[in-house]
Amino acid sequence: MKTIGLIGGMSWESSAHYYRLINQAVRQRLGGQHNARSLLLSVDFAEVEAWQVQGDWHRLAECMARAAQQLEAAGAGCIVLCTNTMHKVADTLGAASSLPLLHIADATGDALRAAGHQRIGLLGTRYTMEQDFYRGRLEQRHGLQVLTPDAAARVQLHDIIYRELCQGIIRAASRKTLQIMIDELQREGAQAVVLGCTEIGLLIGQADVALPVFDTTALHAEAAVRWYLDGAY
Repeated sequence: MKTIGLIGGMSWESSAHYYRLINQAVRQRLGGQHNARSLLLSVDFAEVEAWQVQGDWHRLAECMARAAQQLEAAGAGCIVLCTNTMHKVADTLGAASSLPLLHIADATGDALRAAGHQRIGLLGTRYTMEQDFYRGRLEQRHGLQVLTPDAAARVQLHDIIYRELCQGIIRAASRKTLQIMIDELQREGAQAVVLGCTEIGLLIGQADVALPVFDTTALHAEAAVRWYLDGAY
């Protein structure tokens, strides 16, 4: 029987949301008391954040690879890395295990293309918005044009994620800040907005903005459920 392997804790706030979404979807599909067989290995986000700030991506890659190996040894059949930012080390993680890695950017890119969107706004951590590992995959593999907020807004959003959302703090003022960012992206021609951090969906959703919203947490969880029930993702 299949078992979903989840690498979580980045932050645990969004990892708990993954767990809920996956099990709700399985129960909806199968009915009754069904839920997904899964294993969750949660890392310590304080260590992860410190290594990110230090730029020690080698140590971060080792940490994620070790987590994948532990899940494989425990009987997982796939790896779901419950974070956008740490997909920066996806190649190392994937090479460390024989299990398929369900890449969050591919789940997102496939959904955007299926909806017919080509020019999209991307919100996330500074690493995700500014570096090539994520936006580059959307552009090169999925043929999308990616827009991001300006430099000052990127810093502001990064701080909201780490200092508020990752600590379970939800503020109406921060929701308004994101609404302003999304409105600006729409003025620049974005046809949809990607919530490219697994915590952002805890703060803002489709009911809060006019642009179509693509929540990477929900899309990634859906990919895990497709793998679990259908063998495809």
